[in-house]
Amino acid sequence: MDFFTSMDISSSALTAERTRMNLISSNIANANSTRTQEGGPYKRKDAVFASTAPAAASFKSALQSAARKNSAGVEVIEVVEDPNPPRLQYDPSHPDADAQGYVAYPNVNVVEEMADMIAATRAYEANITASQAAKSMAMKTLEISR
Repeated sequence: MDFFTSMDISSSALTAERTRMNLISSNIANANSTRTQEGGPYKRKDAVFASTAPAAASFKSALQSAARKNSAGVEVIEVVEDPNPPRLQYDPSHPDADAQGYVAYPNVNVVEEMADMIAATRAYEANITASQAAKSMAMKTLEISR
């Protein structure tokens, strides 16, 4: 594995974490949206990450893959909606209240979103640090050749 491979892996993680952060921001921004274009309240969205390494069909192919030093980045393969039901709150004066006076609010828990945002931020910072370490190693290698 060379320096550029490690930077490519870190880059793929940065892209995936940016997508995750965008979804978290969307969830927080729509925490009180009772209307969407699809109808009903906003539904919480989450990113599904997957390794970009080729799947090994057998142990032998896995060993060969490791010998060739294949790298494994990460990518967002899907954005899924949270299947939990909306939060019902009694507010008969709200324009979106049903016949019983309940309003369906999004199934977004702001505290959970904040915790996810902190985790995404830490993962982003870790990948920046890994990329900077690879860059520093490459620079030190160039200094040796002077």
